[in-house]
Amino acid sequence: MPQPSAQVTAAEISRIAGVTRATVSNWRRRHDDFPQPSGGTESSPLYDLEAVRAWLASRGHASAASPSEELRTTLRLRAQSDDGGDTSALLLLVLAAAGHSSGELTTAAELPDADLVAHAERDAAAAAESVPGLDAVRLKAVAPAVVRALYACVRDEGSPAALAVLAERELEDSAATGAYQTPAPLADLLARLIPGSPARVLDPACGSGTLLAAAARRGARELYGQDTLPVQARRSAVSLMLTVPEATVTVRVGDSLRADAFPDHVVDAVLCNPPFGVRDWGHDELAYDPRWAYGVPPRAESELAWVQHALAHLAPGAYAALILPPATAGRASGRRIRAEIVRGGALRAVVALPVGASMPLHVGLQIWVLQRPEPGGVERKSVLFIDTAAETAGAGTGSGDTAGPRTRGAGRSASLDWSGITAQVLGAWQAFAENPDAFAGEPGLCRAVGVVDLLDDVVDLTPARLVRASRAEVDPAELSAEVDATRRDLMKATKSFTQAASYEGWTSAGDSGREWRTATASDLARGGALTLLRTVPEGSRGRAEEEGHGAEGADRPVLTGADIANGSGPTGNTAELRTDAAPVIAVGDVLVRALASGSGPMARVAGEEEAGALLGSHVHLFRPDPARLDPWFLAGFLGAEDNIAGASTGSTVLTVNPGRLRVPLLPLEEQRRYGEAFRRVHELRAQAQLAKRLAEETAGLLAGGLTGGQLLPSRDTDNSTATG
Repeated sequence: MPQPSAQVTAAEISRIAGVTRATVSNWRRRHDDFPQPSGGTESSPLYDLEAVRAWLASRGHASAASPSEELRTTLRLRAQSDDGGDTSALLLLVLAAAGHSSGELTTAAELPDADLVAHAERDAAAAAESVPGLDAVRLKAVAPAVVRALYACVRDEGSPAALAVLAERELEDSAATGAYQTPAPLADLLARLIPGSPARVLDPACGSGTLLAAAARRGARELYGQDTLPVQARRSAVSLMLTVPEATVTVRVGDSLRADAFPDHVVDAVLCNPPFGVRDWGHDELAYDPRWAYGVPPRAESELAWVQHALAHLAPGAYAALILPPATAGRASGRRIRAEIVRGGALRAVVALPVGASMPLHVGLQIWVLQRPEPGGVERKSVLFIDTAAETAGAGTGSGDTAGPRTRGAGRSASLDWSGITAQVLGAWQAFAENPDAFAGEPGLCRAVGVVDLLDDVVDLTPARLVRASRAEVDPAELSAEVDATRRDLMKATKSFTQAASYEGWTSAGDSGREWRTATASDLARGGALTLLRTVPEGSRGRAEEEGHGAEGADRPVLTGADIANGSGPTGNTAELRTDAAPVIAVGDVLVRALASGSGPMARVAGEEEAGALLGSHVHLFRPDPARLDPWFLAGFLGAEDNIAGASTGSTVLTVNPGRLRVPLLPLEEQRRYGEAFRRVHELRAQAQLAKRLAEETAGLLAGGLTGGQLLPSRDTDNSTATG
């Protein structure tokens, strides 16, 4: 019996057709033959999918949805009928598909429905043998459209994108909340805080496996994870099998505090981003648990339960790094346990992160670095405190699952200067770890505080409070010289900004704005006017050579979306890239941010500073044919606010579909006139950003010097401007 056609919303029609919601509304009003609603309500109508596709095809509108968006829509639509299947079971198919070449996936997708499903079932059965904790599944009930969409997503966007869509779908079905991915730069920082190269690593709240993947990049080959959500545990297992096939992966489902899957297991390192503020974590039933070596955690201190859980799984002398909310450092209910952890020498460092580093975005989280004491080991006399929140407050505009509505905040994390944060933290930590007794610290950034000084009535371990005390140690003469140098740079930048603002190279268009014919970037690429390049995601094995990549050397800088937004040069690193699958940027390339969030420009033209850098994973690269397209003209229109909005999908964080961006069709000479104007606009914005940064830096130095006692106000202050 044939299945009824699925139903779609107006928003989904806009994504299928590659137009805005307003365009769909216009179609409904102006075209009598537009399909009538087949369900829903008057305010939120639903339309028959096949009828919509037939109407679009009659007018030459091919689907413009990205492969991941197509998979997301197909899964939701098929879930309306009985043939949707278990989306979690499709995770096995992603693993199998990642082992096929692009041509093999295309050939498989062209098979007849019955043969396609049989092929997919064989793929999944073969993959099940290599994934711990997953059994073979039967896919005969899964719609062929789902399999085709999944193969296309893996082929064109990589297996991580497909995994994210499947996990998002099941998380929505289960009504789970709080499932957010740790941003890759933060995960990499945690892994690098562990000395040496630990072989065995545990994450007792592994989520999608980001922290374990970071540990694997540092050489870990035995990876252990546990998560309360089955879909997250399965996703983590499959993702790790894709990215580090040589590692032994063991992932279990369950609550690590209540039902530890590895009760007698010790490892070389623990990395964890545990859930925050959980009161029902098992306080009553775990009152006599042997893990509470430093005291039974109060009901409101689930974070201190996770801290002791991590310490209990460490081998003597091994390290752990946990992401914790700032309240853990100073809440009164946890004072006694904090005192015991400090007194016992288990706490080695506390790092304050900037707001927006990870979820929840409005909170400046902290990293606690712990070490399990060794019997008869060296006495720990001090703890390192690092405050990057103050140092990076002006570095960016401000973490979340990798796709869809659960990707909240990814843009803000990407806008931070992770390269600078990582350098500050690792520099201080490595110097302290080598010789804690001789560590001098850096005023305003880091300070080693004696254990005796920490054990007061409150045992407040907040870095800002403890590091701030070191500002008084700044030499007055050095600070005065730094203020003078920064102020001179500010005055120079102000002159450049004034010069850029004086440009008047435009005139009024008259009574009405100009209109022009446009083409999508996909159309221009098909016509040879430009080439669209991207970084192949990690886990997309075997396709780098097919896509024309092959950059060598992990020492190349990486241009990130934050660099475009902040107007800086390449500041990223290769921790979250496959360097053999990342395009090398050339002069004249047009670079567009993939996430439309935060402030700052969306596009720029690559110059000498960017040339030779690798393309970051959240940046689209457009390489124009200079005989047909002017780069600055292209960048100006590609980065336009309306253009970005029309080519983006998502809710809180908008993901830009590069092929849907539109460009006016103008003669090259006219393009160059527009290009020169856009170049001047870019220069104005860049000079304004530089002047603003230097003004903030100068004001901060002056205010800190005056309040810290290193600077004195002039005795001959001229008040004429204030009174006159």
